[in-house]
Amino acid sequence: MTHWLPGELNPPISGNTWLGLTDQALPVALAHEWVKLPRCGATVVFNGTTRNYSPGRPNVVMLEYEAYEAQALLRFESIANEMRCQWNDLGRIVLLHRVGAVGVCETSVIVAVSAPHRATAFLSAQAGIDALKSSVPIWKREHWQEGEDWGLGARRITDAATAVSTNLTVSQTSTNTSPNKPPPTSTTPTQKQLITDKSS
Repeated sequence: MTHWLPGELNPPISGNTWLGLTDQALPVALAHEWVKLPRCGATVVFNGTTRNYSPGRPNVVMLEYEAYEAQALLRFESIANEMRCQWNDLGRIVLLHRVGAVGVCETSVIVAVSAPHRATAFLSAQAGIDALKSSVPIWKREHWQEGEDWGLGARRITDAATAVSTNLTVSQTSTNTSPNKPPPTSTTPTQKQLITDKSS
């Protein structure tokens, strides 16, 4: 189910959950194919890539990720388990993250799911990536034209169950919002709630 390899990742021989960390390019196409199942009519693949800017940091050339590997993989498992508790008809789940240097337009994270219907696939994939971002101990260092430093988006790490449930609520609220109504209030922590990245 879970892999940490200083090399490429391959799907598990058995089971419907593929989790992993790697220092090599993430297998986006393979994840897209593997997540499909005959009983599932919907697949959603989130492919997070490095963009070339960050607030106040123009011309970003690279991101560098570090992970507390043992805890990160345990959190991946907890997220996948919680996703299955929330949506018991999910087919396959993929949670993969890259460590080390990730250049512009390269993939840093994959969250993929399959489900019988599209609503479940969309909601669970969004909750999955949001939970991964808020509950897994992975740190990002940004390299840009004039310097390098840790990412500005540090958050207080939450447990996986809380992260999935919170982001499920936000996703459902966003999905059910009428175009004529204002968007729901975000549950994203304010600047005062952010923890010091890497220094604590």
